[in-house]
Amino acid sequence: MAAQNISISEAGYTEGRETAGRRSVRAPKVLVIPGWNSSGEDHWQTIWERQSPEYRRVEQENWAEPNRVRWMERIEAELHCVETPVIFLAHSLGCIAVAHWAGRSTRTKQVAGAFLVAPPWIAAENPCTIPLCDFLPMPTKTLPFPSTLVTSESDPYISTQQALFLSRCWGAQLINVGVCGHINVGSGHGPWSQGRLLFEQFVNQVSIRCE
Repeated sequence: MAAQNISISEAGYTEGRETAGRRSVRAPKVLVIPGWNSSGEDHWQTIWERQSPEYRRVEQENWAEPNRVRWMERIEAELHCVETPVIFLAHSLGCIAVAHWAGRSTRTKQVAGAFLVAPPWIAAENPCTIPLCDFLPMPTKTLPFPSTLVTSESDPYISTQQALFLSRCWGAQLINVGVCGHINVGSGHGPWSQGRLLFEQFVNQVSIRCE
């Protein structure tokens, strides 16, 4: 999938849109992949999980000291526990974990798509991302499944130019949601209804591929 750089207003997402003549769809299982220190009770990932009990979180043994290999192993293990297809719903460092996993796993055909929100740009010289350096080098291989990368113009952990570069490397559609910080509780995004609409449309799109 070629990378696309579009704004939220250009995404053309319409709530409740149906496809004429569609057959019943085998609904993908959603695997929630939080970032560093996980997602707390007021984070949109956690809120969406409460609203959709069928969502399954990929838990890590140590959220505070992220280890790339162990995080990839947990993703791999979860795929053994769920029926195919699956959709990854990742935030922050969780996006980087997904990209690393996709470059190593032989189970990528189980994945219908990945919705990747606010991935950070990890650099050894950046004090903000030093605790995440186990995830270096940044994964830049094309993802073997459909993906959307959601970024913000004011994310302190990645510039819009870096997000564009990453989306092109991954072959992901890029959606710029404007001035929204890191799209987390700290930036005022609790339920994040805008993101829920974007994600639901993404699920509908990849579900058609699973018919």
